Amino acid sequence: MLTIATRLDVMNRLGRSMADPTRSRILLELLEAPGYPVRLAESLGLTRTNVSNHLACLRGCGIVVAMPEGRQTRYEIADPHLTRAISLLLDTVLAYDDGMPCTDEHCDVPFCCAPAGEGEPTR
Repeated sequence: MLTIATRLDVMNRLGRSMADPTRSRILLELLEAPGYPVRLAESLGLTRTNVSNHLACLRGCGIVVAMPEGRQTRYEIADPHLTRAISLLLDTVLAYDDGMPCTDEHCDVPFCCAPAGEGEPTR
């Protein structure tokens, strides 16, 4: 039986699916085109068993669907809205402090190159 996920459940399922680097790599491949376990394993340098296990997880999360094609199974992202949402997430620019000093004298990332205490928001 299919069940429509709640908003919180959607967040949890998406988070679980993208939290693992291998699943994220598989999703990146599936964003480009539907895939088959053997081809995904080859292109990602993984075993077919490993890919199949991750695809089963992604399927269980409702992120991908499996389409039988004779003796093979084609996997694709379950919904075009999800494909668009993941693509939009990938276009997000994340700035984070990696602990290394900024060496770009023309840096315009807020709070990146300001000396400690400068440029911090005031209350």
